[in-house]
Amino acid sequence: MVVTDAAGPTAGHELPTGKTRDALRAAHLYYLQDLTMDAIAKELHTSRSSVSRLLSHARATGLVEISIHSPLDLPSRLEQEILERHEVSAHVVPVPDHASDVDRLERVALSAARILTRFIDSNQTIGVAWGSTMSAMSRHLAPKATHNSEIVQLNGAGNLRTTGILYASELLRRFGDAFGARVQQFPVPAFFDDPATKEAFWRERSTRRLLDLQASMDVAIFGIGSPFAEVPSHVYQGGYLERADYQALSRDGVVGDVATVFYRADGTTEGIALNARATGPDFSVLRRAPRRICVVSGQAKLPGLIGALAAGLITDLIVDEGTARRLVEGSGGDDDDRAARTGAATQS
Repeated sequence: MVVTDAAGPTAGHELPTGKTRDALRAAHLYYLQDLTMDAIAKELHTSRSSVSRLLSHARATGLVEISIHSPLDLPSRLEQEILERHEVSAHVVPVPDHASDVDRLERVALSAARILTRFIDSNQTIGVAWGSTMSAMSRHLAPKATHNSEIVQLNGAGNLRTTGILYASELLRRFGDAFGARVQQFPVPAFFDDPATKEAFWRERSTRRLLDLQASMDVAIFGIGSPFAEVPSHVYQGGYLERADYQALSRDGVVGDVATVFYRADGTTEGIALNARATGPDFSVLRRAPRRICVVSGQAKLPGLIGALAAGLITDLIVDEGTARRLVEGSGGDDDDRAARTGAATQS
């Protein structure tokens, strides 16, 4: 086990005071000097339970990061196989096979939130796509102070029932608060009614400003959209799609979406009618970001994950162990693809 004192990045900001200072000292004594909690309590003139709370605070606020490196365990072998096969840096989250998709999502989201701090730094433009996975992840983000950074919304969130502003803004606010970054919202519908309306809107200077920010992203963070998971993607349960849309997706052989841009099992998007009305970034724009972090939870998303890998959308993958294992074993092929398309046609 490697324990990393993560207080360093905050050294250029305000000096730690109060609880943060005490938590930092307790973490040094416990993780770097191997003192027992009883010994730390004696040194800090406090109780053992107070030391336990300080250590929990240190982990929750990002003062301490814990990394486990083992060449013997299955997650490490899966990570190596994914790297060799797909040229993607994988982070496999151990989750028991009997876990429900709800529990699986929470565990992956928590791990992803902790891992994310390694990739976020000052002077970055960070694109975030809203969705069930990103929403869960945003609730666990550990603070990391940056400067001159921006969080940019990647796709619109409005539909016939709601503007989507409250949902998207709360998610983005959590990212902005965690990293001390400015938040740039994208106040457009998730899907326009008419492709011509989207084309006209995309010519507006105010819209172009947001599109230019997306095109200059340093980091993109997104999940895989799928209507077939136990925890459905928000785009499939939030009133964004009608029966005719599902039928069109089925005809076009769609297996998933990234930021409401749909694609097939081979990663192609050409000829998918709904994409002409979608407000997410074209994949050519997404691929410009040097780091593209994809978070996936649940084997129902495997066909979508395979398609996203085929499209070259991912540089870093955070995924539960069961899904990683099936990816390496080569599952999620024709049978899953056919099942996904059949399911899409029945959605309402």
